[in-house]
Amino acid sequence: MAQAIGQRRGLSLALVMLVFMAGFVSLGVWQVHRLAWKEALIARVDARVHAAPVPAPGPQAWPSISAKNSEYRRISLTGQFENVPATLVKAVTDKGSGFWVMAPFADQRGFTVLVNRGFVQDRKAGEKPAPTQKQRITGLLRITEPGGGFLQSNQPATNRWFSRDVSAIARARHLTGFAPYFIDQSAGEVAADGPIGGLTVIRFPNNHLSYAITWFVLAAMSLFAAGWLIRERFRPTSG
Repeated sequence: MAQAIGQRRGLSLALVMLVFMAGFVSLGVWQVHRLAWKEALIARVDARVHAAPVPAPGPQAWPSISAKNSEYRRISLTGQFENVPATLVKAVTDKGSGFWVMAPFADQRGFTVLVNRGFVQDRKAGEKPAPTQKQRITGLLRITEPGGGFLQSNQPATNRWFSRDVSAIARARHLTGFAPYFIDQSAGEVAADGPIGGLTVIRFPNNHLSYAITWFVLAAMSLFAAGWLIRERFRPTSG
Protein backbone atom coordinates (compact mmCIF):
# COMPACT_ATOMS: atom_id res chain seq x y z
CA MET A 1 0.00 0.00 0.00
CA ALA A 2 2.74 2.47 1.01
CA GLN A 3 4.65 1.65 -2.13
CA ALA A 4 1.59 2.29 -4.32
CA ILE A 5 0.96 5.62 -2.62
CA GLY A 6 4.58 6.60 -3.15
CA GLN A 7 4.35 5.68 -6.82
CA ARG A 8 1.21 7.78 -7.28
CA ARG A 9 2.91 10.71 -5.61
CA GLY A 10 5.91 10.28 -7.87
CA LEU A 11 3.68 10.27 -10.93
CA SER A 12 1.86 13.38 -9.70
CA LEU A 13 5.16 15.18 -9.21
CA ALA A 14 6.20 14.14 -12.71
CA LEU A 15 3.02 15.67 -14.13
CA VAL A 16 3.72 18.87 -12.18
CA MET A 17 7.24 18.96 -13.67
CA LEU A 18 5.78 18.56 -17.15
CA VAL A 19 3.41 21.46 -16.51
CA PHE A 20 6.37 23.55 -15.35
CA MET A 21 8.27 22.51 -18.48
CA ALA A 22 5.42 23.69 -20.72
CA GLY A 23 5.30 26.99 -18.89
CA PHE A 24 9.07 27.51 -19.15
CA VAL A 25 8.99 26.69 -22.87
CA SER A 26 6.22 29.25 -23.39
CA LEU A 27 8.23 31.90 -21.57
CA GLY A 28 11.31 31.05 -23.61
CA VAL A 29 9.40 31.33 -26.89
CA TRP A 30 7.95 34.66 -25.73
CA GLN A 31 11.45 35.95 -25.04
CA VAL A 32 12.55 34.84 -28.52
CA HIS A 33 9.72 36.92 -29.99
CA ARG A 34 10.71 39.84 -27.76
CA LEU A 35 14.30 39.48 -28.98
CA ALA A 36 13.19 39.78 -32.60
CA TRP A 37 11.03 42.81 -31.74
CA LYS A 38 13.87 44.52 -29.84
CA GLU A 39 16.42 43.92 -32.61
CA ALA A 40 13.99 45.37 -35.16
CA LEU A 41 13.42 48.40 -32.91
CA ILE A 42 17.17 49.00 -32.51
CA ALA A 43 17.72 48.72 -36.26
CA ARG A 44 14.81 51.08 -36.99
CA VAL A 45 15.98 53.72 -34.52
CA ASP A 46 19.57 53.46 -35.70
CA ALA A 47 18.43 54.08 -39.28
CA ARG A 48 16.40 57.13 -38.20
CA VAL A 49 19.18 58.66 -36.11
CA HIS A 50 21.69 58.48 -38.95
CA ALA A 51 19.36 59.51 -41.77
CA ALA A 52 19.42 62.93 -43.39
CA PRO A 53 17.02 65.37 -41.71
CA VAL A 54 13.55 65.84 -43.18
CA PRO A 55 11.15 68.75 -42.54
CA ALA A 56 9.43 68.53 -39.17
CA PRO A 57 5.91 67.05 -39.41
CA GLY A 58 3.25 69.72 -39.81
CA PRO A 59 -0.28 69.82 -38.39
CA GLN A 60 -1.74 67.38 -40.94
CA ALA A 61 0.66 64.67 -39.75
CA TRP A 62 0.26 65.26 -36.02
CA PRO A 63 -2.65 62.86 -35.38
CA SER A 64 -0.63 59.92 -36.71
CA ILE A 65 2.60 60.60 -34.81
CA SER A 66 3.58 57.89 -32.33
CA ALA A 67 6.72 56.57 -30.71
CA LYS A 68 6.67 53.57 -33.04
CA ASN A 69 6.55 55.47 -36.32
CA SER A 70 8.24 58.77 -35.48
CA GLU A 71 10.44 58.92 -32.39
CA TYR A 72 14.15 59.63 -33.02
CA ARG A 73 13.56 60.69 -36.61
CA ARG A 74 16.05 63.36 -37.62
CA ILE A 75 14.08 66.45 -38.59
CA SER A 76 14.68 70.11 -39.37
CA LEU A 77 12.92 73.42 -38.74
CA THR A 78 13.38 76.82 -40.36
CA GLY A 79 12.21 79.87 -38.47
CA GLN A 80 13.15 81.52 -35.20
CA PHE A 81 12.98 81.07 -31.46
CA GLU A 82 10.16 83.02 -29.87
CA ASN A 83 11.01 85.79 -27.45
CA VAL A 84 9.59 84.07 -24.35
CA PRO A 85 11.36 82.61 -21.31
CA ALA A 86 12.70 79.09 -21.66
CA THR A 87 11.22 76.33 -19.54
CA LEU A 88 13.79 74.51 -17.43
CA VAL A 89 13.10 70.82 -16.87
CA LYS A 90 14.98 68.78 -14.30
CA ALA A 91 17.56 66.50 -15.92
CA VAL A 92 20.19 63.99 -14.92
CA THR A 93 22.84 63.29 -17.56
CA ASP A 94 26.35 61.91 -17.88
CA LYS A 95 27.50 65.46 -17.14
CA GLY A 96 25.64 65.62 -13.84
CA SER A 97 22.30 66.97 -12.70
CA GLY A 98 20.79 70.18 -14.00
CA PHE A 99 18.13 71.22 -16.47
CA TRP A 100 16.96 70.77 -20.04
CA VAL A 101 16.36 74.13 -21.69
CA MET A 102 13.03 74.00 -23.54
CA ALA A 103 12.38 76.95 -25.88
CA PRO A 104 9.53 77.47 -28.37
CA PHE A 105 10.56 77.71 -32.01
CA ALA A 106 8.20 79.23 -34.59
CA ASP A 107 8.49 77.36 -37.87
CA GLN A 108 8.01 79.44 -41.03
CA ARG A 109 5.12 77.14 -41.98
CA GLY A 110 3.01 78.56 -39.17
CA PHE A 111 3.30 76.25 -36.18
CA THR A 112 5.40 76.11 -33.01
CA VAL A 113 7.68 73.32 -31.78
CA LEU A 114 9.28 73.06 -28.36
CA VAL A 115 13.01 72.63 -28.80
CA ASN A 116 15.26 71.09 -26.20
CA ARG A 117 18.30 73.31 -26.77
CA GLY A 118 20.38 71.17 -24.45
CA PHE A 119 21.60 70.76 -20.90
CA VAL A 120 22.76 73.30 -18.33
CA GLN A 121 23.78 72.77 -14.73
CA ASP A 122 23.05 76.30 -13.59
CA ARG A 123 19.52 77.70 -13.70
CA LYS A 124 20.72 81.20 -14.56
CA ALA A 125 22.59 79.85 -17.59
CA GLY A 126 19.40 78.25 -18.81
CA GLU A 127 17.45 81.46 -18.46
CA LYS A 128 19.56 83.24 -21.05
CA PRO A 129 17.35 84.02 -24.07
CA ALA A 130 17.77 82.00 -27.24
CA PRO A 131 18.92 83.88 -30.37
CA THR A 132 15.85 85.08 -32.25
CA GLN A 133 17.29 85.53 -35.74
CA LYS A 134 15.93 83.33 -38.52
CA GLN A 135 17.79 80.04 -38.65
CA ARG A 136 17.56 76.37 -39.54
CA ILE A 137 17.93 73.85 -36.78
CA THR A 138 18.01 70.06 -36.78
CA GLY A 139 17.45 67.45 -34.14
CA LEU A 140 15.68 64.29 -33.11
CA LEU A 141 11.91 64.11 -32.81
CA ARG A 142 10.87 63.11 -29.30
CA ILE A 143 7.51 62.11 -27.89
CA THR A 144 5.97 64.21 -25.13
CA GLU A 145 6.49 63.10 -21.52
CA PRO A 146 3.19 63.82 -19.73
CA GLY A 147 2.74 64.06 -15.99
CA GLY A 148 6.19 64.37 -14.50
CA GLY A 149 9.28 62.40 -13.58
CA PHE A 150 11.70 61.61 -10.76
CA LEU A 151 8.62 60.48 -8.78
CA GLN A 152 7.28 64.04 -8.83
CA SER A 153 4.49 65.69 -10.77
CA ASN A 154 5.04 68.81 -12.83
CA GLN A 155 4.06 72.00 -11.02
CA PRO A 156 3.27 74.65 -13.66
CA ALA A 157 2.03 77.16 -11.07
CA THR A 158 5.47 77.32 -9.45
CA ASN A 159 7.41 76.72 -12.68
CA ARG A 160 8.85 73.42 -11.46
CA TRP A 161 9.12 70.84 -14.20
CA PHE A 162 10.20 67.22 -13.97
CA SER A 163 9.34 66.03 -17.46
CA ARG A 164 9.10 67.48 -20.94
CA ASP A 165 5.33 67.58 -21.07
CA VAL A 166 4.62 69.47 -24.29
CA SER A 167 0.94 70.25 -23.66
CA ALA A 168 1.47 71.41 -20.09
CA ILE A 169 4.45 73.61 -21.00
CA ALA A 170 2.58 75.11 -23.95
CA ARG A 171 -0.41 75.96 -21.74
CA ALA A 172 1.82 77.49 -19.08
CA ARG A 173 3.55 79.64 -21.72
CA HIS A 174 0.28 80.49 -23.52
CA LEU A 175 1.51 78.98 -26.78
CA THR A 176 -0.89 78.18 -29.61
CA GLY A 177 -0.50 76.00 -32.68
CA PHE A 178 2.16 73.88 -31.03
CA ALA A 179 3.26 70.43 -32.21
CA PRO A 180 2.53 67.41 -29.97
CA TYR A 181 6.23 66.49 -29.96
CA PHE A 182 9.48 68.22 -29.10
CA ILE A 183 12.96 68.19 -30.63
CA ASP A 184 16.34 67.45 -29.08
CA GLN A 185 18.52 69.95 -30.94
CA SER A 186 21.69 68.61 -32.48
CA ALA A 187 25.08 69.16 -30.88
CA GLY A 188 27.11 71.98 -32.37
CA GLU A 189 24.14 74.18 -33.27
CA VAL A 190 24.19 76.09 -29.96
CA ALA A 191 26.75 78.76 -29.06
CA ALA A 192 29.76 77.58 -27.08
CA ASP A 193 28.49 79.33 -23.94
CA GLY A 194 24.97 77.98 -24.38
CA PRO A 195 23.30 74.69 -23.42
CA ILE A 196 25.07 71.44 -24.26
CA GLY A 197 23.16 69.69 -27.03
CA GLY A 198 23.35 66.21 -28.46
CA LEU A 199 22.87 64.37 -25.15
CA THR A 200 19.90 62.28 -26.25
CA VAL A 201 20.20 58.86 -24.65
CA ILE A 202 19.39 56.09 -27.08
CA ARG A 203 19.85 52.83 -25.21
CA PHE A 204 17.56 49.85 -25.43
CA PRO A 205 18.43 47.06 -22.97
CA ASN A 206 18.44 43.80 -24.85
CA ASN A 207 18.70 40.86 -22.46
CA HIS A 208 16.03 38.77 -24.13
CA LEU A 209 18.46 36.11 -25.43
CA SER A 210 19.84 35.41 -21.95
CA TYR A 211 16.29 35.32 -20.57
CA ALA A 212 15.23 32.88 -23.29
CA ILE A 213 18.21 30.61 -22.57
CA THR A 214 17.37 30.67 -18.86
CA TRP A 215 13.76 29.63 -19.47
CA PHE A 216 14.76 26.87 -21.89
CA VAL A 217 17.34 25.52 -19.41
CA LEU A 218 14.67 25.44 -16.70
CA ALA A 219 12.38 23.64 -19.14
CA ALA A 220 15.07 21.04 -19.81
CA MET A 221 15.64 20.58 -16.09
CA SER A 222 11.90 20.12 -15.52
CA LEU A 223 11.76 17.54 -18.30
CA PHE A 224 14.71 15.68 -16.83
CA ALA A 225 13.07 15.69 -13.39
CA ALA A 226 9.79 14.44 -14.86
CA GLY A 227 11.58 11.66 -16.72
CA TRP A 228 13.43 10.59 -13.61
CA LEU A 229 10.22 10.49 -11.58
CA ILE A 230 8.40 8.48 -14.26
CA ARG A 231 11.31 6.05 -14.50
CA GLU A 232 11.23 5.58 -10.74
CA ARG A 233 7.46 5.10 -10.94
CA PHE A 234 7.79 2.17 -13.34
CA ARG A 235 11.07 0.76 -12.08
CA PRO A 236 10.62 -2.96 -11.39
CA THR A 237 10.77 -3.75 -7.69
CA SER A 238 12.75 -6.73 -6.45
CA GLY A 239 11.28 -9.42 -4.32
